Amino acid sequence: MAKQKNNVVTHGLSGTIGGQLVFRQTATGTVVQSPPRVSGKVSEAQRAQRRRFQRAILYAGVVELDPEVNADYASKAKKGQTARNVAVADFLHAPDIDVIDVSGYHGQPGDAIRIEVTDDFAVVEVKVVIANTDGTPVEEGYAKQEATGYEWTYAATVANASLEGDRIEVYASDTPGNITKAEETL
Repeated sequence: MAKQKNNVVTHGLSGTIGGQLVFRQTATGTVVQSPPRVSGKVSEAQRAQRRRFQRAILYAGVVELDPEVNADYASKAKKGQTARNVAVADFLHAPDIDVIDVSGYHGQPGDAIRIEVTDDFAVVEVKVVIANTDGTPVEEGYAKQEATGYEWTYAATVANASLEGDRIEVYASDTPGNITKAEETL
C-alpha cells in the first residue's frame, strides 16, 4: 500500500483505475492499493457482521448529533481518527470483565465484591446479582466505580446465610449499550 501527500497527480483522487488500482482519501493523504478480493459468496457469519457494522455506523451517526457525547469520543481519537471512528469501534467492542473477586464476601451486609472491568472507551455501569443455587435472587444492585477507573466495588445489602453454590453474576455495560456477563460460583 502506497501513500501520497500533496502529490499534484494524485491529490484528491479517489476511485478505481482499470480494476488494478484503488485510490482513497484518508486523514494522512491519498492511499493507493490493490482492489479488494470478493468471492461472490456471502456466509451467514458475514451477513451478521455486516448487520452489526451497519448498526455501528448508525450509532456513530446518532453520536455526531449529540455535541457532548461526540466531544467525549473526539477526545479519545488518535491521530488520523475522528469521533465517528472511535464511536464505531466502541459499538463493536463490548466491555471485558477481567476479575470478580469474591474473597471479601461472606454473606453479610457491607461485604465487598471487587470487580475489574475494562472497555476501549468507557464502562457506564456494573450490575451485580447474587443468586442462590436454585437461581432465586438474594439481592442485586450497582457497583461503585473506584478512582482507578477500572475497579468497581459492590457492597452487599442483605444477609445471606447459605453461600455454598451461590452465583455472583456481573453485568457490565458501555456507552453504546453493549452488555457483557460473567459469573463466579461461591
